[in-house]
Amino acid sequence: MLNFKKRKRVFTIIMIFMFVTFLISGCNQSNSNLQNSKQLNIAFYAYNSSPILDWDPSVEFSNGVIVLHNIYETLLKYDPLQDKIIPLLATSYTKSKDGLIWTFNIRKGVKFHDGTELNAEAVKFSLERTIKLGKGASFVLEPIKEINVKDEYTVEITLKYPAALDLILSSAYAAFIMSPTAVKSHPEGWISQGNEAGTGPYKLESFKMGEEVILTKFDDYWQGWQENKFDKVIIKKISETATRRQMVEKGEVDITMELPYEDIEALKNNQNVNIEVYPSFENLMFFFDTKKEPLKNIKVRQALSYAFPYEEVVAYTRGNYAKQSKGPVPYGLWGHSESLMQYKHDMEKAKELLSQAGYPNGGFKLLLTYMSGDEAEKKAAELFKAELSKLNIDLEIRGMTWESQWEMGRNKEPEKRQDIYVMYWWPDVASPHTYLYTLFHSQEDIYYNLAYWENIEFDKLVDEGYKLSGIDRNAAAKKYIEAQKILIEEAPAIFAYDKQNVRVLNKTFKGYKDNPAYPHVVFFYDTYREK
Repeated sequence: MLNFKKRKRVFTIIMIFMFVTFLISGCNQSNSNLQNSKQLNIAFYAYNSSPILDWDPSVEFSNGVIVLHNIYETLLKYDPLQDKIIPLLATSYTKSKDGLIWTFNIRKGVKFHDGTELNAEAVKFSLERTIKLGKGASFVLEPIKEINVKDEYTVEITLKYPAALDLILSSAYAAFIMSPTAVKSHPEGWISQGNEAGTGPYKLESFKMGEEVILTKFDDYWQGWQENKFDKVIIKKISETATRRQMVEKGEVDITMELPYEDIEALKNNQNVNIEVYPSFENLMFFFDTKKEPLKNIKVRQALSYAFPYEEVVAYTRGNYAKQSKGPVPYGLWGHSESLMQYKHDMEKAKELLSQAGYPNGGFKLLLTYMSGDEAEKKAAELFKAELSKLNIDLEIRGMTWESQWEMGRNKEPEKRQDIYVMYWWPDVASPHTYLYTLFHSQEDIYYNLAYWENIEFDKLVDEGYKLSGIDRNAAAKKYIEAQKILIEEAPAIFAYDKQNVRVLNKTFKGYKDNPAYPHVVFFYDTYREK
């Protein structure tokens, strides 16, 4: 019995020793890992929605540009504030006098993330793949007739008609260049499943679809790396504005946006935060379902356009970091015109038009949907609801995820859709065409014409303007302005406001420059941490 107790005591001492050793070893390992992670320079972008919807750069036509422009690159980049084209994967280009033949010199010494080299064949493959798939914003490449490889680093593109190909190939969407080897060596759908094949400064490390993306630097990036550049980038969906503000105040976020203006004003007093305001090509629109009553009636749509409280919305939802729109083409972009008619808040005019439409006492109900988490959209809808109630119109407001809202909006049965679809729009190509064609041109399949509106004369003017844009921008602008006159008169949407971009940055986050041609994109390679 004594021997058993002794053996038990010795065994217990040995087990305690081993456990303590394990704990010390584990702590040392954890500390080591922590120190290693501390050595990494990590940027955190708190976004208000899903970071990406489709990983395929030929297909994605939504939020995903905030991710894809750090993984992929285009031949050219556009600075709209200076109206300047910047060489990227193409070092230079020329075009023929008739605007039909464009020749691009491709940058040498650029590697894709799979280790293969960029060349003219890769450019031809990428553009032709996007055209062939016919998804996303592939329509921006519609003017291309033929792509020929002249030599290893020279591409010649022939157009069907003159078009602004330099603007098109610097588009925020559909102009990305990808590795042919990576794409061809995997089954169809490989990229969409969460893979990539770019030349950009960052590679995809991991993701949780709809929630978070983690990028890590590409060591062989052609522009090289400096010490203060970011090793990793985290782009995370944080839909609640209060949470985003708290994270900013705690120093957990490097950049965020879309905070209520009250928060912006409060954060101006925070010494660890920088508030930066930039011009924007992003505008807020309320699309009416023109295929069902009562919004099928033009006078009802006009009445609601007069009932909208524009000035109050700009002041209350944006803290005056916006201005009322004049049509869908925003201030500062060619094709915008100050001479266009602008609806003003006029309840008497709204009542008059409702009476003419056969609704003297209102008496109908409408469903409005907006993207949940966007406080400005929500507040604008609430202000609109208050005005419509004065006309005896009941407006139901429903916040939805972007994916659910868009799914409802694309339903082919009008009775299963919303009546009013609230949405911001930003450009694919920095041109009036992206606003007029994508949002209001007749479409066989529902995509972004979420007013379901059709007008042959409008379509003709937009098509003519596009074909003129490559050789005579002034003539093209006149066509686009004439088209907008029709659009505003028929009122398939309320053009609420053109916003300003208000960015909230950690004080140590430097190098950020906003580019309205690439909405909400943070080009992380240009940024760094100030120590």
